[in-house]
Amino acid sequence: MILNIPFGYWRSNVRKFSVQWMLAIHIPVIIVIILRVLVEVGFVWYSFVFLVTAFFVGQAIGATINKHKHKHKSNVTSCLIMDVFRK
Repeated sequence: MILNIPFGYWRSNVRKFSVQWMLAIHIPVIIVIILRVLVEVGFVWYSFVFLVTAFFVGQAIGATINKHKHKHKSNVTSCLIMDVFRK
């Protein structure tokens, strides 16, 4: 879920169905698949319930953070890390 928060932040700040929007959705999926293979967790069917839930919750939290920052700050970018550490 934590992995998806910056991607949800990014996704909520770009045009829907654009290349960046697609990347913000699919990059974390690829990262999770690679991590599952490297850690040898496997792909049992009941783990997908938690995986999909964590994906949507992380994306929703990131989008909520972006909307909150837009409400209180005028110059917000698509990068959560840059916006957090900017003075």
